[in-house]
Parts: sequence; structure tokens; C-alpha cells
Amino acid sequence: QVQLVESGGGLVQAGGSLRLSCAASGLSFSSYSMAWFRRAPGKEREFVAAIVRSGGRTYYADSVKGRFTISRDNAKNTVYLQMTSLKPEDTAVYYCAARFVQVSTQSNYNFWGQGTQVTVSS
Repeated sequence: QVQLVESGGGLVQAGGSLRLSCAASGLSFSSYSMAWFRRAPGKEREFVAAIVRSGGRTYYADSVKGRFTISRDNAKNTVYLQMTSLKPEDTAVYYCAARFVQVSTQSNYNFWGQGTQVTVSS
């Protein structure tokens, strides 16, 4: 059974930083592209960042480019999202997702985590 478990969310002041982690189990992690999405209150889920299987290429939404960094450790079956210079508009539930082989910036991922709340106060 595939499980994606996010952690690292919380409450932070504007301008602060957080690092999210997503631990994967039940799948061949290095065969999956990984991504982070988020859903803010009253809004649709949106793409945040994605990383290819090797970690050699990354993709970002314009709204987070230069502030967020996605990375992965295939030996630990974990993907990370380092978030800096956080803004109140980054407040959302953050989800990690896994897609077999091919990376995507759309929501067409095979597996999803349960989400972790990030709240940025002004």
C-alpha cells in the first residue's frame, strides 16, 4: 500500500521559513516524479513545485519561484520543500504527490498525501 506522509507544517510569521518533508513508502520511489501542491481556503488546488526522478530538474509555479526549493533524497524515499520569505498568501494545506516516471505540473498524479497545514501570519 502506497503511503505519502507529509510533515513540517505549522504557523510562521511572514518572512519566515519552513521545510516540509514527505516520506514515501510502498512504491519504488526512484521511479516516481514528485510534486507539491497546495490548496488555500476557498481556492482550487494549485501546483507549487515538481522534481524529476533523478532530482536533476525542477519546476516551480511563478508565485514561489526564487523562494521555494524542492529536493529529494532517493536513499531516504523523501521529498522536501524548503520555503523561505513566506507570505500570508502562502497559507494553505500542502500536499505531496507521486507520479510514475513522467513529471507533470498538472494534478494528474497517481498518489497523494493527506496534507500538512502551513499558516503564515502577517
